[in-house]
Amino acid sequence: MFSKEQIYEAVWKEHGMNCGSAVTNVVSQIRRKIGDGYIETVVGSGYRFVG
Repeated sequence: MFSKEQIYEAVWKEHGMNCGSAVTNVVSQIRRKIGDGYIETVVGSGYRFVG
């Protein structure tokens, strides 16, 4: 499982404070491309990648 901050810091190489909407938007775009079954939202924590 990855928090939004962890994802932001890994992708953009900047501090992930207050980055929720940016990560949410990108994850939404990825879901449209690959389908809904691969990324699971963990409410209040972040995202989990499932196979």
